[in-house]
Amino acid sequence: MALPDTFDSATDAFSADWASWHEARERGTSSPLGLASLVGTHWLAGAPSEYEGVPGSWHAAPEGIIGTDAALDGLTLLQGGRPIGVISGTTVTLTAGQDIEWGEKRLRYFERDGALALRLLDPDAPSRVALQGIDAFPPTEDFVLEGRFRPGDPDSSVEFTTIDGHRSEDAPAGFVDLDLADGPVSLTVTLERGRLHAVFADGTSGAESYRFRFLDLALPDEDGTVVADFNRAYLPPCAFSDFYVCPLPPAGNRFSTPIRAGERNVVRSA
Repeated sequence: MALPDTFDSATDAFSADWASWHEARERGTSSPLGLASLVGTHWLAGAPSEYEGVPGSWHAAPEGIIGTDAALDGLTLLQGGRPIGVISGTTVTLTAGQDIEWGEKRLRYFERDGALALRLLDPDAPSRVALQGIDAFPPTEDFVLEGRFRPGDPDSSVEFTTIDGHRSEDAPAGFVDLDLADGPVSLTVTLERGRLHAVFADGTSGAESYRFRFLDLALPDEDGTVVADFNRAYLPPCAFSDFYVCPLPPAGNRFSTPIRAGERNVVRSA
């Protein structure tokens, strides 16, 4: 897929660095098994059932996701994307981080709060075939903001609701206090993969940009200083496929101030 080169990366170091990030995002999300290739998230029950587009029958068990079908025999089992063996026989048990290589497609283990699902990724997914790129605001240093991190109370929790209505409680890592054009805000952040992570909506959400976005921040300095570069705000997976179950912004992360920086929307062919 040829993706549009929207920005001139030769202007300055700041813009060039951002353009490299943007181009990597476009390549990654449009890759054959990237975010746009998800065509199903099938929540499993304890009894075997068949699911559209998936070979055989599948069910959830204490030991993992169990599938049964003659077509599974001889398929490659992956762990973290790397081959670890070949399925021998008609039954397989998938555990965390595992996929089955089914031709060009993938069957993937997924878990949320103890509930198990089987995901199907297909390079020929309509959502991927129609993907043309990612629209974004031009990079600007106006939205590279220095803030102050405040650790969360160990006993506190924040309610998160996902796009499919599922509710859960999570302990926040803390809060990042920032000064926006319309006044101070406090961004609720969690700790993910060694970085601070926020789900937020702003004055552009649902109009100039997707309904909400994600932002990752480096861990704070010893004095609590943290930099929030909203030029690196990125679209959640559910912007690329309807089969993701993304968390919505918690109540404290919905701002009226427009943040015209970062990714805006997925660009698709008509």
